[in-house]
Parts: sequence; structure tokens; C-alpha cells
Amino acid sequence: MKKLSYLFMITLSLFILIACSQDEEEVILPEERFEEYIQLWSDYNFEDMYAMLSEETKATYSKADFIDRYEKIYQDLEFEELEIDYTLPEHPEPEKGEDITYPTTFPFTVKQQSIVGEIKFNAEITMVERIIQVDEDTEKSDWDVEWNPGLILPELANGGTISLVTTPTTRGEIFDRNGKGLAITETVYEIGVDPGRFTDNRDQEIEAIAELLDMSVNGIESALSQGWVADGMFVPLKTVTAHDQAYIDELMAIPPVIAQSKIGRAYPYGESLAHLIGYIGKITEEELAKDEEGVYSEHDLIGKRGIEQLFEERLRGEDGVRLIVENETSKVGIAEKPPVPGEDIHLTIDAELQKMIYDIYDGDAGTTAVIDPTTGETLALVSSPSFDPHDFTYGISQTKYNALVEDPDQPILNRFASTYSPGSAFKPITAIVGLSTGAITQNDAVDIKGLTWSQDNWGNYRVRRVSESNGPVDLTDAMMRSDNIYFAQKAVEIGGADFVSGLELLGFGTEGLPYTYPIYSSQVSNSGEIDRETLLADSGYGQGEILMTALHLATAYTPILNDGAMIQPILETSEELGQVYADDLISPSDAEYLRNALRQVVAGPRGTAKKANIKAVQLSGKTGTAELKQTSDDNNARENGWFVAYPDSHDIVMAMMIENIHNRGGSGYVVEKATAVFEALYE
Repeated sequence: MKKLSYLFMITLSLFILIACSQDEEEVILPEERFEEYIQLWSDYNFEDMYAMLSEETKATYSKADFIDRYEKIYQDLEFEELEIDYTLPEHPEPEKGEDITYPTTFPFTVKQQSIVGEIKFNAEITMVERIIQVDEDTEKSDWDVEWNPGLILPELANGGTISLVTTPTTRGEIFDRNGKGLAITETVYEIGVDPGRFTDNRDQEIEAIAELLDMSVNGIESALSQGWVADGMFVPLKTVTAHDQAYIDELMAIPPVIAQSKIGRAYPYGESLAHLIGYIGKITEEELAKDEEGVYSEHDLIGKRGIEQLFEERLRGEDGVRLIVENETSKVGIAEKPPVPGEDIHLTIDAELQKMIYDIYDGDAGTTAVIDPTTGETLALVSSPSFDPHDFTYGISQTKYNALVEDPDQPILNRFASTYSPGSAFKPITAIVGLSTGAITQNDAVDIKGLTWSQDNWGNYRVRRVSESNGPVDLTDAMMRSDNIYFAQKAVEIGGADFVSGLELLGFGTEGLPYTYPIYSSQVSNSGEIDRETLLADSGYGQGEILMTALHLATAYTPILNDGAMIQPILETSEELGQVYADDLISPSDAEYLRNALRQVVAGPRGTAKKANIKAVQLSGKTGTAELKQTSDDNNARENGWFVAYPDSHDIVMAMMIENIHNRGGSGYVVEKATAVFEALYE
């Protein structure tokens, strides 16, 4: 019996020890539940977070309200990279018989990225004891979270709503090389009327307003018939710039007219730079749909053409945002991301030169490019005729828009970005290729008879020249008289493959001449090859299927001025100056020979550009007339005239083209216009 009792006592003792061990394992500390809650929060598990809230909290905030509040705030504020840092207290070993009191409040730090940058705050969570009845004689403790909205953001602790207030940015401005504004932000005027200020001559006053604002009378009447309109109200009609004060004064002289100032976009050089600078306008639904990053809103203005569109991302800037908590008694700012102004763009363009050239066109259709052959800076890119960019920014009437679209001179067409047949202005380029291949030398001369030439196997095809030569024709004589036959023969002698290869070195082909502004690539032919001798012959004097931009044509003359180096054209002042696109295209000796030949085009006895032989400055260059025939026997084809010229100082090269010069003096008409530019520059 003693042995049995002993065994029973051992067994009972083991049972008690095991039971005590199990009870200890089932004890849940407040910090354990706190850590669980923080982990759920870090995982954005809002549903399970709600399950850990105290009964009192749940009675105040429903599950749907709790989850929706977290999700909406986190989504609206674009919370991400959530970090929650905390340090749990240490528990010292208790003295024998000492009761342990565990902490129930735990401080922590929240840090997360948001739409306004980093948001960081300190807070604390208090754990509330919940007694669980295990059975009749046993209870155990668990711990719930005592929650309030201040755990999302401290400023929400006493209730309130969060709002985001946008702080508008400022759009970057566009300047020329001398700091003159080409697209600037300045005061503009919103022109409107007060219906109560019309006199007895209401109809005449509306007609006068309509004429000055380029609006229809019906359009103004429609604005005045809106339901909210009443005497004393300002009824807006159109926004105008402040550059023409006389125009503003004329409007303001009409009794009902009122002008309200506001900040807007202005283009001081108007039509003369419209194709290059472009304009801004209200964003369309299609443009908004392409905005995957959500940068724009439906009321934003966006670049529509030219530099405004090309550099939209750089110009637009970034709006600022203020995070505000507002309740019945207060409005508290939590955080702010200041607006980032748009970048200012500085172009190499000389705005005054650009305007002067545009004015000299006087409505003629054409294009001009001017570059510095040493630095590569683009000084002018003119497209004439043009349009007023303000019309598109602030609202163009349907009548005026239709007139622009239907105008046969196509004022909306950007001509400096387009390619054209260069005609005889291309001949110096043929000379560069010929000199580099050896098909042309300084000493050789070609015996050419008559006004036409053809190969035996060319059928009825003939190359024609303007004047007969007195004796053998060398390169200087051919350049001076613009002898088509000479350059056609030399192109055939060069050969199709070498001719194309030589032009590719000069920037022709699919890749084209690299340039900041998107312009069409110049081509040697529609297919990119020249596989017919007749096409090769035509190409030699700038006809055939040769197409070039004015900018490329001006640039292609730079090897003549730079002893064989072709400059890389640039448009922004931040770009590197003096970049060489291609070097050693011809020898310095051949470059000097060509310079002398191009001088004879202006000063020689039979030169085609004698009108450019002026006192103000010594000019050299090459004329060109490009026939735009639809068929080989088209005798009524339109003609474009060219003149590429530079002064003896070699500080600029200008390529000017004017369309439809037939019966207006041919290329001589262009020479007169171009010479007027040089006279103004160098007098």
C-alpha cells in the first residue's frame, strides 16, 4: 500500500506540474496582441484588424466604416511604404512571491510615403483586457485594441474629414537666345459685357464687339441669353492679350464692355513664331484618356503644337498639394508638397531676326532656315504664312478656323518641318560628293554643246540648261551659270551607289539629320536608291526625287565654310556648341574652291544672283528653281524658288524658299527678299 500511495503521489504531482505548465502557456500578454495588430496593419489587412478591436470600439465604429475609412484615406493619399517602429518594454525577473503587472499601452512611430511626401507621426495603442470564461471555475484574459481615427492620422482623433487642396504650379516659359519671351505667363484680359450697360444702340454695340473679338453676333447673343445672366453681371466672351493697348482701348470704349485681368499664356511674337513655338489649349477627352499617370485634369491646358507640345513634360511643372483635416471648429494642415515650377526653355533662335524675315515674306508662302555654321545654332526657322497662336489658346471662331483651313496658301502647314525639291540650290551638294569621289576636280572642264543633252539609250529624255557656254565648262562656270547639263553629267559619272552613299554622309536617308525639333528626313529618292541614269541625272541638279528641308539645305553648305566639316544644328542653348556631324567631306582646298565659285554666282559676269551683289556685305550663295511637274510634259508646273547665301564673315547661312515664283521673276524674286534680310543685318 505504501508503494502504491507513493506512485500515486508522484503521478499526481506530475499532473499538477503539467497542468500548471499548460496554464502558463495559455497566458496571453498584451504586447503579443499588440504585435499581431501591428503586423496586420503592416499587411494592410484592415478586416482582421477590425476583428481585434475592443467591444466598445466596435459599438462606436462599424466594420464597414472602419475598413472603408482606411481604404479610402490610403487610396486618396496614395499611402505606400508603410513602416511602423516600436520597442517593447523589458520584463525583469520577479522576486519570489511578487505579482507582475504587464504594460497595456504601447507607443510606436508610423512613417509612410504619400501624395504629399513622407508623413510621420507618433501614437500609442492601449490594449483592453477581455475576460474569457473557459468553464465554471476557470477564466482567462485576452487583449483587444482600443481604437480611434487618430491612429490613421493624429489630426483625426476628434473627428473631421480629410481634403486635398491643389496648389497650382506655373508653366515654364520659352525664351530666345537674347532672353526675349516667346511664350510667357503674363496678365491677359477676359473681355465681357454687363447687360445693364447697353445703351439704346444695343445692336450696333454688339456688332462692334463681335467685329473686334472676331465673334459672331449670334455667339454674343447666345452668351447673353443664358439663364443666369442679369443686369450687373459680368458675361465673359473672350480672352485677349495685353500687347495691343490700342485694341484694348477700342474695346473698352464700347459702353457695356468690361475687362477682367487674369494670368494667362501670351506669345509676344505672334504669327512669326507660331509654327515653332506652338500654343497651349484645353486638354481633350482623347488626350486625357492617354494620361495613364493621372497628371492632368479635365480643366488643364496642354501644349498643342511646336515647342509647347514637344517639351510639354518639361514645361508643365507639377502642382503642389496640401493635406488638410477639417472639422466643425478647426482646419488643420497636416502636410504639404509645394508646387514644382515648369522648366524654362531657352532656344538659340533670334526672335528679332525671325520676325524680320517673316515680315519680309509679306504673306508669300515659303520657309527660311538660318544657322550659325560654326556653332550650329539655329537662328531662325520661318514658316509663312502663319496664324495667331492666341486664337487657338483662347478660342478661335469657326469662321476664322474655316478660313485658315481653306486658304490655298495653307497657313496651318509647318513648312520648315517639311521637305521640298531644292532645285539648283542642291548643286553645291553634288559638287561636294563629286569632289570627294574624284568625279569632279578643280582643273577639269567638260565640253558641252547646245542647250540639251541626253544619252543614246535615254529615248526622249533630255537635260536642259538655261544658257550655252563659251568653251569647256569647269565647276566654277557651271556653278555661276547654274548649268544643269554639267551637274547631270557629273552625277552620272559619280554613279548611283556612290552618289547615294555621299548624300548619306551628308545626312540624307531614313535616319535623317538628328535635330531637337521633329522635322522630316531629307531623301535621295522615293525608294532610297537611285537605280536609273535618268533619275541620277535629274538628281545631280536638284530635281528628280530629291527632297530637303530648308534647315538641312543650309546645314549641307557648312562643309564649304568649315573646310570639309559639316556642323550639327542645335536648337536649345543648353546643347553643346560646335558639334561636327561629319568631318573631312572635302579637302580644305576644295572647300576654298567652292567658296570662290559661290562668290561668282553673286559677283560673276553671268551669275544668277547678281541682285545680291550689294555694298552692305559681300555675299556668296546659290539660287535654285524647282519645277513641280506632275508629268514630264507639264508646261504649266508651279515653281519654288531658292536662295542659299552667306556673308564673307561666315557667321550665318540662310536658306530661303518661296513658293509659286512663276511669273514673279523666278529665283531672282527670292534673291531680292533674302538680300533685304542681309542688308538689314549688316548695314
